[in-house]
Amino acid sequence: MPKPVVPEDRRRRRRPTRSGTVLSEELIITTALRMLREHGSTGLTARRLGLALDCDPSTLYRYFRGMDELTLAIGNTLIGQALHGWSPSGSWRDDLGTLGRRIHAAYVSHPQAAVLTTSRVTGRANELAADEAVLGVLRGAGLSVTEAVPVYHAFIDQTLAFAALDAASLALPNAALHSDEEMWQSTYRRLPAATHPHLAEAAPLLAAEMVASAYPAALTLLLDGIAARLISRS
Repeated sequence: MPKPVVPEDRRRRRRPTRSGTVLSEELIITTALRMLREHGSTGLTARRLGLALDCDPSTLYRYFRGMDELTLAIGNTLIGQALHGWSPSGSWRDDLGTLGRRIHAAYVSHPQAAVLTTSRVTGRANELAADEAVLGVLRGAGLSVTEAVPVYHAFIDQTLAFAALDAASLALPNAALHSDEEMWQSTYRRLPAATHPHLAEAAPLLAAEMVASAYPAALTLLLDGIAARLISRS
């Protein structure tokens, strides 16, 4: 049976760590994000996190029931970063586009953390706020609730899927990432038109296009699809 998490007000009355640091959920999450960035997902353990915070690893379980709950808190934090400073403008297309780009950027800015969290459902405040915002934009655009839900599903899964894909590339060792990008030049641009006519024709464009994220183009296509649906009903 997991240990109960101690309420925040009771944690604050605890003594500082050996180095004088007062622990908090925010500090633990910030340190975990740094460790993920520096060491990857395999480097994030309770023991190593305890060392980084100068506390006994068991102390962390006063804040999180386990490392999986910490993972969910990290995902919720990234969504919070995406929402920070955002407010609806009243234009559904601008608002949905901005939300998508913000969520994608927040995850991609922490590639190792994104690999761990994009497939998770946290059920926490920031995630709920993001879901409420997206559904609110879609309902405000004129979609019924039965129309809005599948569009919300497509929007959020598309955003997180591209974030996971782009983050996975950024999380690669530099040599592997460079090798993948170079493949478009070293292999695709050398294909003969006799055997691969379409690839040979498109190779120069592919070499420039495929090293960048396709999310902006995919988001535009999704927004165009929503706009077309709204127009067809008018």
